[in-house]
Amino acid sequence: MLFPTIEFALFFMLVLPCTWLLNRRNELKKAMLVVASYVFYSFWSVPFLLLLFLSSLFNYAFGLLIGGTVDPKLRKVLTGLAVVCNLVPLCFFKYYDFVAAQLQTLAGSLGVQVEFGSTGFAVPVAISFLTFHGISYVVDVYREKVRATRSLVDLLLYISFFPHLVAGPIVRASEFLDQLARPSNPKNIDLGGSTLLILGGLFKKVVVASHLSILFVDPVFTNPQAYGTVDLILAMYAYALVIYCDFSAYTDIAIGVADLLGYKFPRNFNQPYLALSLQEFWHRWHITLSTWLRDYLYIPLGGSRLGRWLTYRNLILTMVLGGLWHGAGLQFIVWGALHGFGLAAERLLRETTDETGRFRRFLRGEFGQTVRWLAVFHFVCIAWVFFRSADAAGAVDYLATIIFRIGDGAPMTASPLVLVLMAAGFLTHLMPPAGYAADGETFRMVNLGARIAFSTAAIWAVIMLAPAGMAPFIYFQF
Repeated sequence: MLFPTIEFALFFMLVLPCTWLLNRRNELKKAMLVVASYVFYSFWSVPFLLLLFLSSLFNYAFGLLIGGTVDPKLRKVLTGLAVVCNLVPLCFFKYYDFVAAQLQTLAGSLGVQVEFGSTGFAVPVAISFLTFHGISYVVDVYREKVRATRSLVDLLLYISFFPHLVAGPIVRASEFLDQLARPSNPKNIDLGGSTLLILGGLFKKVVVASHLSILFVDPVFTNPQAYGTVDLILAMYAYALVIYCDFSAYTDIAIGVADLLGYKFPRNFNQPYLALSLQEFWHRWHITLSTWLRDYLYIPLGGSRLGRWLTYRNLILTMVLGGLWHGAGLQFIVWGALHGFGLAAERLLRETTDETGRFRRFLRGEFGQTVRWLAVFHFVCIAWVFFRSADAAGAVDYLATIIFRIGDGAPMTASPLVLVLMAAGFLTHLMPPAGYAADGETFRMVNLGARIAFSTAAIWAVIMLAPAGMAPFIYFQF
């Protein structure tokens, strides 16, 4: 069940009034939302509902064990065991076939014939986000950032809540469980801002990302040899806009839907392509993932506490593992490694450049900031080529084709519509998160009839502009 579909609209039209009718009976409301979330997931896979339930049950039990244990060593052992157990399903479903294939290739190169076989299972939708939520819960209980909940319903809802279940944002237990303790306050609902977030998300996904993918990005990346340098470069830029519009659309809709149900989610994007450094980019892009990687991977590895070179190692390792999280393929490892080495190089430059020196003064100047923006933006776009390509070899071939065909005189085939869609995508990117709240306040002051008419017209326009056979959100595969 996709957000921008009639099925989801009907589903949400049923869930929304039920949620508020039961608001004063909080326990019953939460149980209803658990059932609704499981119904939502069942549209993707009924058999994997058992995995969703068992993961929640297992983390609930480990949370109680860790929270009820006084001995520090035993608490640490229990937490480590809980983390490993959370990772086992992820590794089995998502990485077994990839690792088996690599080992089989390696053995073959050594003259040894080995057959590992395949799991025979499809990767469960949302297994990565499911794992992240489970790990963050048990670790935060261990760190005493959140109390182990004694309500199984609360943990079932935290793990399975349908707005964030499939593709985030990653919501910490400390951010969500407290909200379940009491009925929601209707006065806290940002009706105008949430409505605009949902409408804006529908526009970004259905109109910009979907059409730009179908009309231009997919054909170019499928057969780059058939296009000239200008088209290849434009498609690289276009994909940067596609993945932003696609993923930020999902999280915008998720945040808006959750708010209408009475729950607050953290923001996940903040104009990432305006960043002047890779560090700043990761403070703006998929914010809940980057902070998760920082708190649950980078800092446990030692962070920046172990000296300069181990800090660089930790940055690189964190980003490589972050890349691997996105998919079982060498292209994702390379994508993560590029960002890891880039972050390490930035840190090295900062640490070895005199704060008052001429070069640092240049970087802080207006022209220097423009150079920094151009460098960071193009680094990110080039790295996206690996993220988008079917494999690492395809990404290398794509970039090599750009270089070797410079000056070939091949005409640009991108249509005016493609250029308009790219411009629209970049304009949506320029909208700051606070802008939706401000516009929502204005929207709220308009009379009810005008608000209904505007929302209906916007939804109708999106439906009319929707392509046939719209693809799922990009992050559904992760």
